[in-house]
Amino acid sequence: MFAGSCEFCAGAAREDALPAGSLPELALAGRSNVGKSSLLNALTGRKALARVSHTPGRTQQINFFDLGGRLMLVDLPGYGYAAAQKRVVANWNRLIEHYLKGRAGLRRVLLLVDARHGIKPADRRPMAMLDEAALSYAVVLTKCDQVKPEALAKLAAATASDLAKHPAAYPALYLTSAHDGSGIAELRGALAELAAGGGAS
Repeated sequence: MFAGSCEFCAGAAREDALPAGSLPELALAGRSNVGKSSLLNALTGRKALARVSHTPGRTQQINFFDLGGRLMLVDLPGYGYAAAQKRVVANWNRLIEHYLKGRAGLRRVLLLVDARHGIKPADRRPMAMLDEAALSYAVVLTKCDQVKPEALAKLAAATASDLAKHPAAYPALYLTSAHDGSGIAELRGALAELAAGGGAS
């Protein structure tokens, strides 16, 4: 599936600009600068499908990418970026919550967490919201190449234990690196199964 075409098809900065959903959707969420764009590019084998920025808060709209007419990858604005204007952050949060609670075709949310830091307080709000909405989400640890194996193993165990307390959290935990490609093939396989209608919802 990931060897096929993947094209940007829509961007929405307002609730009324969200496109009608015709494909099953998979959303990527996470703190600003957690590596969402890098992971999108790694998953699809593109170098610049999603623009990678070292400036937190750069993604200011919800971006939709059509993956071979089988799955819509949805890049959500990063949360937890305190340097943006409060009004802008409030608008982002409102838009994200509207999308998450109102998309009938949304199969799962990938919640990206920087492996160097683990789950932060800023991650707790979306986790609580997803639990309340009974919307399935899976945690993807990013930048795992920057963490020593022993520390990564401890973080993975602690994160899995944490997720077991959340009713909407998917039991699988994905350890990835867009830099060296580790974990990308496994995540692709899980997403392909999801697009085909398999896996837990």
